[in-house]
Amino acid sequence: MRPAMILLTLGVLLWAGTHLMPSISPSTREALVARLGENGYKGMFSALMLLALALIIFGWRSIDQPTYLYTLPLWTRHLGMLIVLLAFILFVASGQPSRIKQYLRHPQLTGLILWAGAHLMMNGDTRALVLFGGLGLWAILEIIFINRRDGQWVKPEVPGPAQDLKILVVSLVVFAGVAWAHPWLAGVAIF
Repeated sequence: MRPAMILLTLGVLLWAGTHLMPSISPSTREALVARLGENGYKGMFSALMLLALALIIFGWRSIDQPTYLYTLPLWTRHLGMLIVLLAFILFVASGQPSRIKQYLRHPQLTGLILWAGAHLMMNGDTRALVLFGGLGLWAILEIIFINRRDGQWVKPEVPGPAQDLKILVVSLVVFAGVAWAHPWLAGVAIF
């Protein structure tokens, strides 16, 4: 395995492992908070996330000639972009009251699964499989472990329609901004 692919893989594993730890082993989190304090724990968590992102970005950008495993028809790119837009709507809805939360317990993680799946549909190379496949698998495991830890789902109250309209507008703006910045963020032009 090439060094850049190792960095990318380590970044995805660090991201997933750090996020899964509180869900898999709440006692480990509690012990770390007892030892480091709440702010110390949050600082350590943030430092690990920054390191994971650095490894992911550096690993991804260092692979200039990825190996292609599959190529899907061109029309799947349009479907993939629609799925990414749905993922952004779920991301935005996760942090606010919304009707979506009447149907999805974990809108942000579900959005991440859709985002990862869409990127796998549009990118059939080895680095995409490691990054998007790894993050998608992490999100699925995270949902399972959070549900096991937290027990029965209590649905929140339903907001008014204006809230859902606000979520849609914010999602479209964020989607457009990320699409515009994608060449600088990921090194790949969307359009």
